[in-house]
Amino acid sequence: MPALPAPADIEWEEAMQIAVTTPTGNVGRHVVATLVRAGVRPRVLLRDPARLAPEVRDEVDAVRVDQYDADTVVAATRGVDALFWVDPSTASGDPLADYARATTSVVRAVTENGIGRVVFQSSVGAEKRHGAGEIDGLALTETALDDTGVDVTHLRCGYFFTNLELQLDAVRAGRLQVVLPLDQPMAWVAPRDIAEVAVTRLLSSAWSGRSVQAVHGPADLSWHQVAEILTAATGRRIVVERITDDAMRAQLQRAGMPDGMVESVLGMSTGLREDFVPEQHRTVRTTTATTLAAWAYDHLRRRLDDAS
Repeated sequence: MPALPAPADIEWEEAMQIAVTTPTGNVGRHVVATLVRAGVRPRVLLRDPARLAPEVRDEVDAVRVDQYDADTVVAATRGVDALFWVDPSTASGDPLADYARATTSVVRAVTENGIGRVVFQSSVGAEKRHGAGEIDGLALTETALDDTGVDVTHLRCGYFFTNLELQLDAVRAGRLQVVLPLDQPMAWVAPRDIAEVAVTRLLSSAWSGRSVQAVHGPADLSWHQVAEILTAATGRRIVVERITDDAMRAQLQRAGMPDGMVESVLGMSTGLREDFVPEQHRTVRTTTATTLAAWAYDHLRRRLDDAS
């Protein structure tokens, strides 16, 4: 049996300072909870610390930060050894400009504070670099972090289960509309599983340099399959129909989205619709456990019932 490490050998792990952005988000809140369970007291960066769950507040060091303000990000990450970075959500008329501002913040924080490693929440499609709408902003952050020479893992995540929560009224009405072919499979993933992969990377000393870690969920699903799964899990008959790009564009405009944001959101689908193959194939390394059926039964069904 190998000897257990002496306390001095693991002192660096105990002293490691990990910062987490978007700690109340779909992924970030699970990253924070998992780190706390691992015995880490993370530094969490967010606009409004009051948004933290009450049970979490005494377990973290909260810092008020605007991720678009590079000076505040640099100040908030002094002394940090590892950083979980998520580009903040944007609703402006120029989303890629917002991504560029956020990228400036993280690059300055990494370089000026000597942060040793970064786990960046990216997306399937970022490998395309151009032509995938809002995902192009994530590609920009990827390449900028690569240029710093920091040890970085880019998490190329599939389509979040929680995106369905943005369409609760449509799910309740039993009709989802998309611009993708209904038989085109794509990776679907639970945000909690992304958090598990992120924390594993943050805490592991077994990697260095630049790496890409896809997070594909348990299975690639077509929208036809998604409709069947949601129908069975929620007890509500749900169908999915394909509509034209122009029809989707009009819907987003009626919802009040600025034109630049409309094209950015639409591009995330149209840019990956034809002749796109993810850089990383599905393997045991990219496959996570939580199924859409389990998530929909435990979570989406409750949200639908609560909103009824």
